[in-house]
Amino acid sequence: MVCAVMMLTGALSIVQVKAGKQDNDAMTKLPDGTYVVNTTTLASGVKGYRSTTPLKIYIKKDKVERIEAIKNQETPKYFARVKEQVLPKWNGKTVKKAAKMKVDGVTGATMSSDAVKQNVKKGLEYYQKNK
Repeated sequence: MVCAVMMLTGALSIVQVKAGKQDNDAMTKLPDGTYVVNTTTLASGVKGYRSTTPLKIYIKKDKVERIEAIKNQETPKYFARVKEQVLPKWNGKTVKKAAKMKVDGVTGATMSSDAVKQNVKKGLEYYQKNK
C-alpha cells in the first residue's frame, strides 16, 4: 500500500513538472530583460488557412519590440504578405495599447491574418498575466 502511494505521488510530480515546463516554454526572459512569448502552445487551437500560425512576441520594458512568425504550413506567397504588412503593426506599442489594437488583415490572406491577430492577442494576454 505504501509503495502504491509513493508511486502515485511520483507520477503526480512528473505530471506537474511536465505541465510546468510547458508553461515555461510559453515565455522566457532573455538576459537583457526582453521577454519572448511563444504562442505555439498558447494558441494551439487557432488555425489559419492550412494550420496553426505560431509566433514569437518580443517584449522589452513593456513594449512590443517585434513579432516573428514561427515555421507554419500557410501558403508562403500569402503569408509573406502577412509577415510584411501585419506583424509590424504592433512594433513599438506598449503591451496595454497593443492588446487593444484593431489591426486590419491582408486581402487574400484573411484566414492567416485573423489567426496571427488571435495569436498576438493570446500572447499579450499571457504576458500580462505572467510577467
